[in-house]
Amino acid sequence: MTEHISPIELRRDLIHAVLGRRQGSGVLVAPGTLLTSAHVLDGARSAMVVAPNRSPARLRVVWSDDRLDAALLQGDTGAVPTPPLSTVVTARPIPGCEILGYPQVQRYDGRKPDLDQYTGTVLPMAGLLRRTLTVELDHPPVTADEDGPSPLAGLSGAPVFAGERLLGIVRAVPRGRGHRRLECVSLTAVLADAQARQWLPTVSVTTTGAHPRDDFHEEEYGEALGAAYRRTRIFGLDELGKRASEWDLDTAYLSLEATSRDQEAVAVPRRIDDLLAARPRVLLRGDAGAGKTTLMWWLAAHAAAGTLGPELAELNGLVPFVVPLRTLRARGAGFPSPAELPGVAGLMIDAAPEGWAGRVLAAGRGLLLVDGLDEVSQSDREDAHTWLSGLLARYPRTRCVATVRPHAVAADWLGAEGFEELTLLPLRGDDIQAFVAAWHEAARLDAPAEENLTDLEHDLSQQFRHNPNLAELARTPLLCAVICALHRLREGFLPENRWELYDSALAMLLGVRDERRRIDAPDGIRMTVEEHTQLLQRLAAWLVRGGQAEFTREQALQRLERALPGMPRVQSQGTPEEVLTHLVNRSGLLQERTDDVFQFAHRTFQDFLAAKEFVEDDLLQELLRHAHDQQWHDVLLLAAGHCKRRDLPVLVEGLLKAGSETRKRDLKTTLYVLAALAAQHAAWLDETLRRRVLRAVRSVVPPRNPGQVAQLARLGGYVLPLLPGPQEVAKDTVDAVTGLIAKIGGSAALPYARAFAEAGEAGRFTTSWPSFPAEAFAREVVGRLDPGESIMAFTAEHLRLLRDHEALDNITVVGDFEPDALVQAFSGRSLRILGLANNDRLTDLSFLHALDHSRLRGLVVADCSRLADLEAVAGLRPLLVFRVSGPLAGQQTVDLTGFSAHPSLQVVVSGVPRKNILGAAALGDRLTVE
Repeated sequence: MTEHISPIELRRDLIHAVLGRRQGSGVLVAPGTLLTSAHVLDGARSAMVVAPNRSPARLRVVWSDDRLDAALLQGDTGAVPTPPLSTVVTARPIPGCEILGYPQVQRYDGRKPDLDQYTGTVLPMAGLLRRTLTVELDHPPVTADEDGPSPLAGLSGAPVFAGERLLGIVRAVPRGRGHRRLECVSLTAVLADAQARQWLPTVSVTTTGAHPRDDFHEEEYGEALGAAYRRTRIFGLDELGKRASEWDLDTAYLSLEATSRDQEAVAVPRRIDDLLAARPRVLLRGDAGAGKTTLMWWLAAHAAAGTLGPELAELNGLVPFVVPLRTLRARGAGFPSPAELPGVAGLMIDAAPEGWAGRVLAAGRGLLLVDGLDEVSQSDREDAHTWLSGLLARYPRTRCVATVRPHAVAADWLGAEGFEELTLLPLRGDDIQAFVAAWHEAARLDAPAEENLTDLEHDLSQQFRHNPNLAELARTPLLCAVICALHRLREGFLPENRWELYDSALAMLLGVRDERRRIDAPDGIRMTVEEHTQLLQRLAAWLVRGGQAEFTREQALQRLERALPGMPRVQSQGTPEEVLTHLVNRSGLLQERTDDVFQFAHRTFQDFLAAKEFVEDDLLQELLRHAHDQQWHDVLLLAAGHCKRRDLPVLVEGLLKAGSETRKRDLKTTLYVLAALAAQHAAWLDETLRRRVLRAVRSVVPPRNPGQVAQLARLGGYVLPLLPGPQEVAKDTVDAVTGLIAKIGGSAALPYARAFAEAGEAGRFTTSWPSFPAEAFAREVVGRLDPGESIMAFTAEHLRLLRDHEALDNITVVGDFEPDALVQAFSGRSLRILGLANNDRLTDLSFLHALDHSRLRGLVVADCSRLADLEAVAGLRPLLVFRVSGPLAGQQTVDLTGFSAHPSLQVVVSGVPRKNILGAAALGDRLTVE
C-alpha cells in the first residue's frame, strides 16, 4: 500500500499560480490541460503558469466561458497524474473539503506566490438559485475589513477537493460573512459544455456524494487488512519460531482445485481462482482444513492492495469486508449491519467515517467475505440466511464469497440470492508436491545449519509419489502440513491413519517442541502432555456443546477454574490467568485471534480433543444424541479412535440406530458411512456387528444423488464390492454408480470401471482419467471407447497415451498446454472434433492451421482466459460448428467479423451478450447466443 502522505504532498504538482491580466490559481484536470477562472485571464489568449519546483510555462487559452467564469488552458506542464473529476449528487453538507491555491496574502519576499490550504464544508443547497457550488470555510482566513479587499484575492481558480476527487474551482469571495463563504464553479457545469469536454478526452468522470475522508480511510483500511490477513500460520512450524510459523501468504498461498456444482458429475477440476473470476456470488464448500479460511484471507489482503493476478483482476480495488462468523458467536454478537461490517474482523484501525461502508456497498465496490456458515448453530442458520439475503438485496452489486462445510446446508441454500456453489477438492499429485516444497522452504528460514531439510524434502516427495495410502492422508493443506512436520520431527517415520496423525501432532506440539528447543518452563509453569491435553479437551468439549469455535478470556478462565481443582500439581504453579497464558504461549494449539478472543489453531484439533473428552468422561450417549447434527459428525468419527474395546461397539451401534431412525436417505447414508468408518478403527469388533454395518451400507447402495456419492466415496474400496455391476444396475442410477467408481478412483476402482467399459459404458468415464493410473486406464477404459466417443486429456502423459488410439477423433484437451505441445500431440492425426478448455496460455488459435483439419467439423473453446484472437477459426474448412465461451482475455466483446465469409459455419457463443459480439448481424441466424 502507498505510504500515507499529506494532501499537499499528493497534489502540489497539480496546483498552479496563473498569471493572466490578474493573478489567480488553477488546477490540472488532464495532462497539459489546466482549469482556472475566466476573469483571471480577462480576455487574454494566453497566461503564464507557475508550479512548485517547476519552471514557468506559457499556456494558451483553448476554451473560456465568462458566464460560468471558467476557462481551460493547454500547453506543456510535464507528466503529472491528474485527479478524477466528480459531480455532487447529495443535498447534504460535505465536511472536510479542501481548497488549495495561491492567494496574494500568501506571497513571500513580498512578491513570490506560495501555496496555501483551507478546509471547509461544501453546501450543495446554498447556491441552488445561482447555480453555484458554495463552500463555507471552517475558519476565517485572516482578520480583514469587511469593506476592504478580500484577503483571499488570488484564490480564484483554486480547486475544491473532496478527498481525492475534484469537485470544482473557486470563482469569487462574496462580501459579508467574514470572507468565510466561497462561490465556486462545479465540475457539473463545466462538463455540461460540449466544447469544454473535447479538451478533456482522457478524464474519467465519476459521480459521487462520498464523504471526503473516505479515500484516506480506505487506504488505512487496506493497510490494516494487509497487516491482519497477509500472513498465515503454517501448522507444524511453531517450534521454528514466529518468523517461520507466521508465513507471508504471497509465499504460502496455493491455488487449490475445485469444481462447480454443475461440473461435479463430470469431475473436471479447475483452479479456484479461475472459478471465482466469473462468479459474482459463491458459496464455497470444503472439508475441515481444506483451505477455505486461508483463501478468504488471501482474497481480502490482495483485493484491498490491488495485487490479484489477471484471473481475478476485476476484484482489485474492491473493499473487502471479512465476516468471521465464529468470532461473532464468541462475542455473542448478532449479524452485522452495514455500519458494523468494518469492525467485525477486529482490525487495528480508527473508526470509519459515518456511513462509509454503506457508501462503498451502494457504489458496488464491496467484497463481502463470510467465513464459516457451518459455525453458526443449526437453529441460527436461517437467521444467517435472512441477514445475508437482506444485505445483498439492499446492495445488489456487492460481490460475495461465503464458506461452509460440505453438508452443513442444503444444496441451493443461497440459490435464490444468485450464489453458485463451488467445492474445494482434496489435494493430489502436483499440488501435494508443491505444498511439500513450499513447507520446507518456510522451514529453512530458521532451521539450524546442521539440519538437512533438502534430503528430508526429497524423501517425503518420494514417499508421496510411491505410497498411495500416504497421499490419501494428505487430503487437505492442514493434513499435508501435519505430515510434513511429523516427517521432519521423526526423521522419516510417519503415522498410518488420520487419527494417529492428530494424536502424533498433539504429542509434537504439547511435549516435543519445548524439549527440542531446550525450553524449561519459561513462564514458570511445567506441564506434561497429558496435563495440557486434559485442560484443552475440557475447553474443546465446551465449545462443541455450544456450537462455537471461538471464546473470550473470561469464558476460558471459567472453564479453567472448574478444571484446575482436579489437577493440584498444575494449580500449585499458577493462577487460572497464568495457566491460560501458558496454554496460549506454549501449546501451539490456541491462538489469540483478536484482543481477548481465542480459538484452536484449527477446528479439527478442537473436534479431536472434544471427542477425547466425551469418550473419557463416558459421554458417548450425549455424542450420539447429536448424530443428526452435521456439526457433530467429525467429533463422532474422531471419537472412534479414542474408544477402547468396550466403547467402540456402543458408538457403532448408536450410529446404526440413528441411521435406521431417519427417513432422510442422504442423512441415513451419512450415518451409515460414519458407522463403517468408525468400525474400521477397531482392532477387534464382533463379527455380528461387522455384518450389520455391511448390511446398513449395502442398504443405501446404489447412491441416487451427488451428496450420497460424496459420502460413500469416503469408504473407498470398502464400498466397491457392494455396487451393482453393469448387468444389474438400474438405468436411473448408472450415472451415480459410475460417478462413485470414478470418485474413489485409483487401482482399486479400475477393475470396476473396466467392467462397465466392457459392457459398452466406457463413455461414462471419459472425464475421469485423472482419478486412475494413467497407463492402465488408457488400456482398460480408453481402449474400449467407440471411435466417435469423446475423451478428455488432462496431462502430457494422457496425450502421449492417446497416440495408441488413433481411431479416437473427438478429443478435449483440458489445461495449460502451449501451442507447440498441441501441434506435436496431434501431428499426423485427423480429428473430427477438438475441444480446448481451461487453457491460460493460448492467445490465438493459429496453431490449428499446422494440424490436419481436413475432417474437423467441430471446435469448442471454453474458459481460455488469455485467448483474444479468433481470426484463425474463419479460415478452417470444412469446419461446421464453432462454440466459444467468453469473455476472452478480460474483454467484454467477442470479435466474429471475419466469420461471415465462411459460408456454412454455425457459431455458438455463451457468456457474452449479443450486443457485445462484433459481426453478429452479418452471421444472422448462423449465430446462437446462449
